[in-house]
Amino acid sequence: MIKREDISISVIKRLPRYYRFLGELIKKDIDRISSRELSSKMGLTASLIRQDLNCFGGFGQQGYGYNVKLLHEEIGQILGLDSSFRAIIIGAGNLGRVIATHMDFEKRGFQLIGIFDKKESMAGQLVRGMPVRHIDGLDEFCRENLPQVAILCIPAEAAFEITDALVRLGIQGFWNFTHSDLALRYPGLPVENVHLGDSLMTFCYRMKEKLEHPVSDR
Repeated sequence: MIKREDISISVIKRLPRYYRFLGELIKKDIDRISSRELSSKMGLTASLIRQDLNCFGGFGQQGYGYNVKLLHEEIGQILGLDSSFRAIIIGAGNLGRVIATHMDFEKRGFQLIGIFDKKESMAGQLVRGMPVRHIDGLDEFCRENLPQVAILCIPAEAAFEITDALVRLGIQGFWNFTHSDLALRYPGLPVENVHLGDSLMTFCYRMKEKLEHPVSDR
């Protein structure tokens, strides 16, 4: 097992996919699976799967494969899904509301405790059963409730000002939906940048390649 700090981000980003796929196997009452069977179902090589899992100690048995339920639980613990990090959303517009309403935070290691917006007209509106708070009350709320994580659903031009304030108030990590790369500004904090536009452009490239350079689907 290698040191956690030496594990590449590409390995970490594959863990949720393993977790999700193993959860689907549990629903089908599948008790065990080999790395070769996993590879054929997930489109990854068996050696890559073994290498990824060996970063955390390895969980398979020679001639048996992986215990699906145990591996699912172990990956959940590695990801920290049994945590309850206190989170707030900054920005209660369309994106903020969708995330607040449809994201199952509790099953993913977080507890949503507050939603903020700068518009006076938003204050008091209920989202996920909690009232949207005006941004002017952010300082007092943070001092009283000690949130650890901020989910940013605001325009890029507002990102740095609010994140500077949030860091001073004790926020220790950002799930960032703005177009500002906060990781460069706060290299010591966990920042997960989510660029929906980048994802759509990547998909556009793949569609273009498919049409310009068609290959057999078989």
